[in-house]
Amino acid sequence: MTAPAVPRRLLPLLTAEQIGELKPELADVIEYRKSGLSVNHIVGCPLECGYCVRHVFDNFAMKTPKRLMSDEAAVAALVSHRYFRPHKTPIQLFNRATDPMLPVVKPHLFAVLRQLDEQGLTNHVLVITRWRVSAEDCAVLNSFQNLRLTVPVTHSGIDNPAIEPVNSAIAADSLRMLYEHAERYKTVLYWRPIVPGLNDSDEHIERARELSLHAHATVFTGLFFRKQMAAYYEEHDLPMPYDSTARRKIMPEHAERRILDAFDTARLTGEPWGTLFRKTSCGVAYAHGEADYNGHYGVRELCDICPPEQIALCAGAWAKPDLEEVTREARSLGAIGDVEVNDRAIVVEGLDEPPRYFLQHGFGYQCHDRAKPHHYRQHGRAPIGWEAEDGPTP
Repeated sequence: MTAPAVPRRLLPLLTAEQIGELKPELADVIEYRKSGLSVNHIVGCPLECGYCVRHVFDNFAMKTPKRLMSDEAAVAALVSHRYFRPHKTPIQLFNRATDPMLPVVKPHLFAVLRQLDEQGLTNHVLVITRWRVSAEDCAVLNSFQNLRLTVPVTHSGIDNPAIEPVNSAIAADSLRMLYEHAERYKTVLYWRPIVPGLNDSDEHIERARELSLHAHATVFTGLFFRKQMAAYYEEHDLPMPYDSTARRKIMPEHAERRILDAFDTARLTGEPWGTLFRKTSCGVAYAHGEADYNGHYGVRELCDICPPEQIALCAGAWAKPDLEEVTREARSLGAIGDVEVNDRAIVVEGLDEPPRYFLQHGFGYQCHDRAKPHHYRQHGRAPIGWEAEDGPTP
């Protein structure tokens, strides 16, 4: 077993006063996101991608990574979290405030992975990167015996250095390296953010299709464009990708159609769209030969591009939960109003995202907020670029 590298010098710890100056959301190192409980005790990144989620936390200017706490304390905070279930709750590491494969961050990543693995945990763990990955890194990633580890590699192909200073060739090389050396982990091409007119040309799509051959699955998604990103674009005189912002990712219908058509017509063997997925958990589950842990099978139109064997796997694992049990759990989390279990999802009122995701992962069934419905065929995306379709609706 290859031991994770030990940093010669640990990243500096922020003082209590410095932590107090951060947005409370950034200072809270454990956050429940759709793809799992997210551990972020290191903040700061020099990569300067213009659309980075760090804008939302007001720390985009923090370029030098620093720690909020020790790796041991972060692991303890995770496994003692009220929403953590051993062997069940998906986990993400360093996915909102830094890149886990930066040289100064990587030793801390490996230390956290080692501590989780040594506890015998078999949870899904996602490590999302766009930075350099070496053969030595792959050896370390292969050394973990228990965790179901996936490394999604973010690749956009955006050529405008003012929006994305990091050359996408770095991510492409890392993806190939990870795929070539994969034994105990899986790697996913995380093709994002796709923005019409910026990186959706025939050339961009063909480049992504070629890269998809060097991954266990490919997930494509649009741009997360909040008001903080729009302000940054305006301040730096960058071309505005959309006329308005949205709380969900923007992926226009015509862009998706072009991608699906290109992947379909370019395929030489197998199912029409190969291992292309709309949702992160779908791609991760497929790569590990498991049913989707987010219960997307209930939103059946999501599955129309999935390989038949994966659809069968998800169908076999998907079961409508008991309304009484769901209601009891939802009430204990603070739900108000009627609790509904329909053929697509659990529908609740009065719960923000963390408790909804707790229910979703617990039941393996989508959980939606009645006030923020998921519209037919939009796949949980922003309505920008979508028009109503004539014909049947759920």
